[in-house]
Amino acid sequence: MKSLSIEQINFYNKNGYILVDNVLSKEEIKELSDVTDTFVEKSRSVTENNEDFVLEPGHSAENPKLRRLKNPEHQHKVYEKALKNKNILDIVEDLIGPNIRSHGSKLNMKAPGGGSSVEWHTDWGFYPHTNDDILEVGIPLDDMEIENGCLHAIPGSHKWDEISHHENGLFIGAVSDDSFNIEDAEPFILRAGSISLHHVRALHGSAPNVSNRPRRLLLQNYSAADAFPIGTPVDWEKWKESMLRGSITNKPRMEKINMFWPEPKPEGVGSIFEVQDKKKKSIYKK
Repeated sequence: MKSLSIEQINFYNKNGYILVDNVLSKEEIKELSDVTDTFVEKSRSVTENNEDFVLEPGHSAENPKLRRLKNPEHQHKVYEKALKNKNILDIVEDLIGPNIRSHGSKLNMKAPGGGSSVEWHTDWGFYPHTNDDILEVGIPLDDMEIENGCLHAIPGSHKWDEISHHENGLFIGAVSDDSFNIEDAEPFILRAGSISLHHVRALHGSAPNVSNRPRRLLLQNYSAADAFPIGTPVDWEKWKESMLRGSITNKPRMEKINMFWPEPKPEGVGSIFEVQDKKKKSIYKK
């Protein structure tokens, strides 16, 4: 059993994130890495974003640059196994309780020498729920450092009132640069095999990859079973399938938490990257 100490739980509750060393074995990371390589190879034949792949600008068959693999747990059993990893679920249980469901996953990649940034945002801005016992686990397949575009978060920002992710009345999936002080950000520097966990309302982002190494990050989202999406119909059969641990419930736990509705969206956009590209001013793009 992989459990957090009281000090670690208190750190998460205070700061809205925590880094935990040595959760996955070298063999598990290699297995994830090898499978990921096969999907990068598959992306050589893809010329535009589709239901499985989001491509980096400059992607080509000769120089494949896969930006995101969507829903990896549905695409290969190795990713499904990572989503259900007992060590990870033990840690998640320490933070959001024993009744846990999957809220999906994605694999974000930053190619060496310019893999794109992700603008500052909260996950809550994209999918408000009846309560915020929701977190995201980051599993770096490569050592994650400042140079190759590691995540950063603002400590304690999960306790702030929600910040608007809108610009000129449209949802752009990012907050304005004057909503926070970038100097307060803390980097998630991690070795492959360690994990990060950040609260659904923690303000976070990541810079471009300016190194000669890749940065591949598997992100797995977990929710308390009584956190229900607001405004989104629940398919009960799929909801039951998403349960990973504990007991299912049809009684949402309601908490008074401020939010902005993630609408209306600009026309013709799909992924977070396409939405954020509508932001007029980027902290990373001068």
